[in-house]
Amino acid sequence: MTFQKIRLEFTHEERVARITLASPKANILDRAMIRELATAFSRCAGRALNAIVVDADGPHFSFGASVQEHLPSQIAGTLQALHALLKQIYEAPAPVIAAVRGQCLGGGFELVLACDLVICDKTTQFASPEIKLGVFAPAASAFLPIRIGQAAASRLLLTGTAISAQEASRLGLVARLADDLDAELEQWLQSDFLSRSPSSLKFACRAARLPLRRVFEQELPELEALYLRDLMATADAEEGIRAFLEKRAPHWNKPALAEK
Repeated sequence: MTFQKIRLEFTHEERVARITLASPKANILDRAMIRELATAFSRCAGRALNAIVVDADGPHFSFGASVQEHLPSQIAGTLQALHALLKQIYEAPAPVIAAVRGQCLGGGFELVLACDLVICDKTTQFASPEIKLGVFAPAASAFLPIRIGQAAASRLLLTGTAISAQEASRLGLVARLADDLDAELEQWLQSDFLSRSPSSLKFACRAARLPLRRVFEQELPELEALYLRDLMATADAEEGIRAFLEKRAPHWNKPALAEK
């Protein structure tokens, strides 16, 4: 497969896989990019690696998933493809490090949340803005309470507010906050990963990821069903998506008041 929207490189004597979102400036995580990312992680699966780095070209990591692909006719396939990719990250044979700068939103944020570790520079902002479009973020709803706690997760999920790199670091989401992202990432690879045993790292990953097993076995299927069966049955879910695509304010449904 020839990649059109990402790059895959094996560096450091083929001990590090580098998977780069290569469709700047937005790096939209559409189904074509998701397919390519899935192929890249498949190519990592049988290798003895010390680390897998997920980064992005341009000033921003990702503006998120394709809104067009969240219309009712496409959303089921979109969610299934994204969640299958996140499970591949969960099963990856080495620590997966997200290296982030700029905006990291929506589906791009969910991609980062599935990684083991996050390093970012001080330009980074993270957000799950789906509620502003009349929908919610299934994977973020599962991952964020584990990563930053229920109260902080609810604030992001229910308001769509963005948090800075500094706040993400205080919440424990970001492991390293860098002035020079590339230099700090290289130093981190050298100090904490390249000197380790690849086979030991593989088993350490399985152990560290154990709390996420429930996410993939139970929570994501339940959240997919909630999204597809219940949310998408409402007029507001489609209205929010279409309003965004048409660059207008949404006209939310106003249910009648219950009789006393």
